[in-house]
Amino acid sequence: MRSKIIYFFILASLVLTLAASPGNTGENIPAAATAGRDGARPIVRSAAHMDLSEPLGEVEPIPPITEGPSNPKPRKWLPNREGSSGLAGLDPALQGPIDGPAIPAPSVNFEGINNVNGVLPPDTVGDIGPDHYVQMVNLSFAIYSRTGMLLYGPANTNTLWSGFGGPCQTTNDGDPIVLYDELADRWLMSQFALPNFPSGPFYECIAISQTGDPLGAWHRYAFLISNTKLNDYPKFGVWPDGYYMAVNQFTCTILTCNWAGQGAVVFQRDAMLNGNPALMVYFDLYNQDPNLGGMLPSDMDGPPPPSGTPNVFAEVDDDAFGFPADQLQLWEFSVNWGSPASSTFTHLADLPTAAFDSNLCGFSRNCIPQPGRSKKVDAISDRLMFRLQYRNFGTHETLVTNHTVDVNGADRAGIRWYELRDSGAGWIIYQQGTYSPDANHRWMGSIAMNSAGDISLGYSVSSTAVYPSIRYTGRLDGDPLGQMTQGEGTIITGSGSQTHSSGRWGDYSMMGVDPTDDCTFWYTQEYYAVTSSASWQTRVGSFKIRDCGGEGNVSPTVSIAAPADGSTVSGTVTVQVSASDSDGSVASVEWSVDGGSFQPASFNSGSGFYEAIWDTTTASDGAHVLNARATDNLGAQGTDSNSVTVSNGGGATSLHVGDLDGASTSQGGRWTAFVTITVHDSNHAPVAGALVSGSWSNGASGSASCTTDSAGVCTVSKNNIRNNFINVTFTVNSVTHSTLTYNSPDNQDPDGDSNGTVIVVNKP
Repeated sequence: MRSKIIYFFILASLVLTLAASPGNTGENIPAAATAGRDGARPIVRSAAHMDLSEPLGEVEPIPPITEGPSNPKPRKWLPNREGSSGLAGLDPALQGPIDGPAIPAPSVNFEGINNVNGVLPPDTVGDIGPDHYVQMVNLSFAIYSRTGMLLYGPANTNTLWSGFGGPCQTTNDGDPIVLYDELADRWLMSQFALPNFPSGPFYECIAISQTGDPLGAWHRYAFLISNTKLNDYPKFGVWPDGYYMAVNQFTCTILTCNWAGQGAVVFQRDAMLNGNPALMVYFDLYNQDPNLGGMLPSDMDGPPPPSGTPNVFAEVDDDAFGFPADQLQLWEFSVNWGSPASSTFTHLADLPTAAFDSNLCGFSRNCIPQPGRSKKVDAISDRLMFRLQYRNFGTHETLVTNHTVDVNGADRAGIRWYELRDSGAGWIIYQQGTYSPDANHRWMGSIAMNSAGDISLGYSVSSTAVYPSIRYTGRLDGDPLGQMTQGEGTIITGSGSQTHSSGRWGDYSMMGVDPTDDCTFWYTQEYYAVTSSASWQTRVGSFKIRDCGGEGNVSPTVSIAAPADGSTVSGTVTVQVSASDSDGSVASVEWSVDGGSFQPASFNSGSGFYEAIWDTTTASDGAHVLNARATDNLGAQGTDSNSVTVSNGGGATSLHVGDLDGASTSQGGRWTAFVTITVHDSNHAPVAGALVSGSWSNGASGSASCTTDSAGVCTVSKNNIRNNFINVTFTVNSVTHSTLTYNSPDNQDPDGDSNGTVIVVNKP
């Protein structure tokens, strides 16, 4: 969580001290070594609200405003972290001083967003696309050209949800994530919404660009994650079958947040790419294993994984947390959109690592030294750092990630990094190393691998003699394992320290890979130009360790010849793609529908096209997007897309309730109940203009009605419920529509909190 701290709030340090004290860290957690591994059942839920925005470039930016005095959010401990002991002895994976070539200097280097909202920490994140760089911080975003020219912003992040309504528009709570979805040439931007913090409900706000232009329109969604558990520190991963998210869950009061378990969520990517009603599948893992925490989902760069591959989630475990050994723990999330309730989240492997010590300064937020008499800053050494990057090389798949460690028990921050590989027999740790080449502290890293197998690691660096600065290092594929061999580069040298008593830094940064050449690295992180309480700034830099074999390589030319753009299709059709390469040969041509998993197309010498058969009856009637992608022998890719309309005569004749969701809020000495109703037709498409009529009972009385919007959703409420009633009941009595007939036996509720007709809403 951004744990937003208004740096001029005079009680900040007192509240943080109270929240961090051992007596206020919450319930006792069972020892990790005895944790169970029984399967959890998912919660399936429709988006609470959705729409299509105006083109962002035409939306007036909400100017960032320094927020007034506010209570800082309390410290949030992951399970078993506080009070754990450190490693006895030396780090066996520690790399010695570098005696190699100087790493190339940045080719692009520009200033990003500074602390325009007056908050700590910045949570700096950004990604690169074919024409834009998009950066987000707490609580703002900006869009740049690839050379660093500012095109939009900085603007409050809730500018993205202008006119959307609800907490995504009315709050601006942070913990931002931005990712470029290269399979679909789209952008994902997200932040959470906590309208009644520390009470629920707790939402995740997700926007998907309608095209590859982030200045265009956006498909916007609000998902209710939980009514009771804070969805803290959300981290996303792009995958062919979904947008995956990991959250650290807490139940909070004003002064304390108690651990409430790991959450794992997937959002329905193919529906969101087309602006259609979308589902989420959510696993609350506390009852499955209360010691799980700090997970990351895998986020792909480059070619997609083999069709049907589950998304891998990973966390790092110190044996001091109660685990049998220092390890990386892997789980796999297998979603089934045809039957979402049958989706699974299962344990995959525990991979023992070289021994490490995560206990930096007793996990105190005041740990990393700076020049002068400045306060020390936070190392955040209890979890993996964003991202868990995935890459498919055909012969093997890789995952790279990193976390901060205490080097040799000396309270000196270094970075432990890993490359995992799966060559068909399961995941192994292929190489690992601890990067700490001198007495300076290095932390808050982000790591990525490009198409050549080269790895780059970016991070913050500081000491009593070095102001917090932004640096990077790297290694070439084939270099000695466990070694960052390319020396150290600098994106910017800091010239100031942070003096705020909270010590907040981070909480994350991001290393991305340029999709245009799959070779160049882009990194963003914070630094200080002047010594101050919280006048942080950010920087964006790009660099290339070496040419990846595609330097000067022209991408293939690709065109979908059939079905034609704008055409209407039905039954079985032949997809025809032309592809050529001016400076090499076409290695493969693939196609997909609506940004889903790419499938191979075969060259037909008779027609001169790459061809594949598409059974359109597997898609719903309506608009769809066909995508084609060609890869040449040097790894460069070209893409094309056509919009088509599927019409197989599957017209709907009836409608039903597709989902009921309840929520509640306190109202002085009383409370208010809300029920959100989703109406679908017999083809499971949303129905607008349906009048839902129902009645309240069991602690409330009276009738209620609402009319569904374009997403097939509407909400009824009952207020002034007395506190002696712990719940109330809402029953759908009828649904009427101008052309469709209500068929109540078809009513359903995918997440299982009702029978589709009757729902019980509990007091908050």
